[in-house]
Amino acid sequence: MQPELQISSQAAGLSLSTHKVLRNTYMLLGLTMIPTVIGALIGMSMNFSFMAQSPILGMVVMLAVMFGLFWGISKNRDSGVGVALLLALTFFMGMMLGPILQVALHLKNGAQLVGLAAGGTGVIFFALASYATVSKKDFSFLGNFLFVGLILLILASLANMFFQVPAAALAISSVAVLIFSGFILFDVSRIVQGGETNYIMATLALYLDIYNLFVNLLQLLMALSGERD
Repeated sequence: MQPELQISSQAAGLSLSTHKVLRNTYMLLGLTMIPTVIGALIGMSMNFSFMAQSPILGMVVMLAVMFGLFWGISKNRDSGVGVALLLALTFFMGMMLGPILQVALHLKNGAQLVGLAAGGTGVIFFALASYATVSKKDFSFLGNFLFVGLILLILASLANMFFQVPAAALAISSVAVLIFSGFILFDVSRIVQGGETNYIMATLALYLDIYNLFVNLLQLLMALSGERD
């Protein structure tokens, strides 16, 4: 009986630990929305003409800031500095929403589309995160598929920056919605299965899933339902 009691105790400890990581992740994820919204409001009033004139240079600068913050968050994942850097990242990411929000809000129904994209993102996240948590299914098998899909998505997006094919942009956004929905299942499952025990890194992963899901949903809605003057 003693080994069985020990196994049961370990399982209970793992469950409590997992619950704590999940709870802290969701709390911090909710907190990240505040600097994101503030950043987005500032971004909407900024002039991003330099990015339109030099999209490649603009992307290089954006990626340099992002990966610098990623590195800082990873190095400080066990301290309050990591939380501060994560909030700084979400503020920056909010600012980077400026160009797409500016385009969206110039449409007749732009505000409605932004609301639909935000609401759709919330519904998808809640449904998939709840399923991964309640079912306790292991979605780690999606990892390689999602990683390859993400690499191909990035390459296709870079190529379409040069060719500017509307149909390709629509296809890329559609695939992106599927891939980042898959990442939500994968990342929540990692927490539930005990594969991710640091709530700061778990929050970072889920934030990027939600962010990219929102951007691509908004691009789809603008392309399919945008009412231009």
